[in-house]
Amino acid sequence: MNASAKPTPDARFAAILSGPILPTLAKLTAPVLLVITAQLFVSILEAYWVSRLGTQAVAGVALVLPLFVLMGTMSNGGIGGGVAAAVARAKGAGDHARADALLWHAIVIAIGFGLLFTIAAELAGPMLYAALGGRGETLQAALDFSAWVFGGATIVWLVNLIGAALRGAGEVKLPAKINLAGAAVLVPLSPLLIFGFGPLPAMGVAGAGLATLIFYAGALVAFLLWLRPGTHSHRGPLKLARHPLDPALFAAIMRVGLVSAVGTLLASLTIVAITGSVGQYGTAPLAGYGLASRVDSLLVPLLFGLGTGVVTMVGAASGAGQHARAWRTAWLAAGLAFAGSMVIGLVLMAAPGLWMDWFTADPAVHAAGSLWFHRVGPSYGFFGLGLMLYFASQGFGRMRGPLLAGIVRLAVTAGGAAWLASQAAALDQLYLAAAAGSVMFGLINMAAVWRARPT
Repeated sequence: MNASAKPTPDARFAAILSGPILPTLAKLTAPVLLVITAQLFVSILEAYWVSRLGTQAVAGVALVLPLFVLMGTMSNGGIGGGVAAAVARAKGAGDHARADALLWHAIVIAIGFGLLFTIAAELAGPMLYAALGGRGETLQAALDFSAWVFGGATIVWLVNLIGAALRGAGEVKLPAKINLAGAAVLVPLSPLLIFGFGPLPAMGVAGAGLATLIFYAGALVAFLLWLRPGTHSHRGPLKLARHPLDPALFAAIMRVGLVSAVGTLLASLTIVAITGSVGQYGTAPLAGYGLASRVDSLLVPLLFGLGTGVVTMVGAASGAGQHARAWRTAWLAAGLAFAGSMVIGLVLMAAPGLWMDWFTADPAVHAAGSLWFHRVGPSYGFFGLGLMLYFASQGFGRMRGPLLAGIVRLAVTAGGAAWLASQAAALDQLYLAAAAGSVMFGLINMAAVWRARPT
């Protein structure tokens, strides 16, 4: 090619840049949403199996879940968002060599963050779970679950950042196939490890953690086999090969990814803080909140599924200089997220038993979980709106607005809940603080993206 010729996107990205927005977004999103739906089914099923172990086990997992969600959101939507956005902008500009090098740098980043999470969980986990209200059997259940899911944190990070790079390059079918296969394995594996069978001993909540880690280990092996030189890599959008470490490429990822990671940390601190505040009200309220707030933990992955397509399309359009297309994509996706999240919240507000009846017959646990839906359900739409515009901001490479939104949400929710708990306020008032934080999160992200509109 002539040295002065402008690089062009490959055929995959030509379609992303020129196709109708909603159908193109659907093609990028549908495989991810299919996988997430399967994973949500597995997660709900796992919650059911853990609930058979009793209230102490449910409460113990509830203590660990916010931190595990933090690792997932930080690696997928935080640093992973930076990886996907950087790769999408490189591919949109037709710079395929840069995209390949970004994949290698993402792997290096994954190893570093994975080790950091393992060490942090080992050193600080017991104190943190106790501070959040874990005592006796509840604390031991938390430690048993934590040991497995954080012991293999590097594996989780590698899977999530490799998947993010592939999504940024427009490859969504391979991660979908790998994750669907893993979800199918988890369905029988999780209860087998939790309750045991024949000579296989029952592991309790530790079995749920081990099953999760086995899933990620299998996914990592599948990714590496597919990407290794001489196999499918020559047909895929990215090539896995060792590259010299380049500070500029780390910066391209971390400029968006680090701010996004701080945003996910703020979100998880918000969850951890309200969990700690609810924990002061006793085991039954903590268990009820833990079961009800699992809907929030399941809603985030669904929104993430749509967000992956948004990051790719907005990043690609921005890299190609199509700023108006990027902005339209952001608002169309935000509208879909608002509508879908609001419907879920209002349905559960009207009929909380649709969820709680699956997991508990304890009246106190059921009441605490139902109260969450009554108070927080109407705010789900604003949270979905804000999160989708957060993903769009990753594609734009502008993260100040989402960072401010996360700070305000933390201050309103965590600060409000902590103060109310110290005043022995009713539990529903703590939940209203969470709802107010979600509304503010959505409104601030709206204002930030609106200000970035093309002129």
